[in-house]
Amino acid sequence: MENVKYGLIGCGMMGQEHVKNINLLPTGEVTAVYDPFIELAEVSAELAGGAYVAQSLDDLLARDDLDALVIVSPNFEHVGQLKEIVAKRPLPILCEKPLYTRPEQKAELEALFDGYPHPVWVAMEYRYMPPVAALIEQADHATGGIAMLTVREHRFPFLPKIGDWNRFNENTGGTLVEKCCHFFDLMRFILKAEPVRVMASSGQAMNHLDERYDGRVPDIWDNGYVIIDFDNGSRAMLELCMFAEGSEFQEEISAVGPKGKIECFVPGPGRFWPKALGKPPVPKLVISPRAPKGPLESEIPVDPKLLMAGDHNGSTYYQHIRFNAAVRGQGGVEVTVRDGARAVEIGLAAQESAATGQAVTL
Repeated sequence: MENVKYGLIGCGMMGQEHVKNINLLPTGEVTAVYDPFIELAEVSAELAGGAYVAQSLDDLLARDDLDALVIVSPNFEHVGQLKEIVAKRPLPILCEKPLYTRPEQKAELEALFDGYPHPVWVAMEYRYMPPVAALIEQADHATGGIAMLTVREHRFPFLPKIGDWNRFNENTGGTLVEKCCHFFDLMRFILKAEPVRVMASSGQAMNHLDERYDGRVPDIWDNGYVIIDFDNGSRAMLELCMFAEGSEFQEEISAVGPKGKIECFVPGPGRFWPKALGKPPVPKLVISPRAPKGPLESEIPVDPKLLMAGDHNGSTYYQHIRFNAAVRGQGGVEVTVRDGARAVEIGLAAQESAATGQAVTL
């Protein structure tokens, strides 16, 4: 297969980011799109250069000109759509995180994809941000083996979504699933270990408290701490704050071991950076050995063309390069169904721990 033809399911902001990045691939094009909100579908179809606008998921799956599917629908729709695809039109799938939102769905998905004959990739873009990828590549050498890993995200509040679905835990799985499964995936990947215990404190301090939807107040959390013990003796912590949009860097990741520390600093979307402050900050990597002391700092710039194609520091493009190769039989799946499920499992455990005040054993 020389050129992969994609069907897009879900055409909101993130769906449109996927279209822009597929447009940059030398071997890919979006040929059909579906969203129940036809205006969004039409925008994505135009971005794709004139893709077919399907009237339903059935209509999209009936198309002959599809080689792969990209699911970018609201969280609570993922499992139902995955089941429909497997039943009606099995194809390679890239599914946005979180893979599922309710604990009982984990076993359903494991059974659904047992023996599935096509690649299934869970979209964990943060692995592919250039500064994060540089940290991952150099972490073991810089630290001598990671003992402590910290992920800090200080960012803007949840953005508005069609139908306001992301304002309620029942739709998202909760903030520690919806937003943070990315980071729990990173922790497993960087530490090469599995979680055994999760402790969390989280809540809703500032955001959305004055909003009402059919008389309901949003219950989505906006801050928290999560501590995780891993089976190799290492531990990790997440610090999340979603009312810190004034920060220079949105994500800061540090790994520490007997030899030293390595850190990466990742700015948020450039479109949110105040023009009065000049150019947005450049991602950077800092290595701080214990001996000889002295931090070694380097910039990790991202291609401006990739920054224009989305809000994730080029990672969506790099992820698509690899998924595209897997679809064409020239590479393997790097983020599996199991990876996606484990990230959600940790997030659900963190939600439970924060709600009950008790540690959760996995």
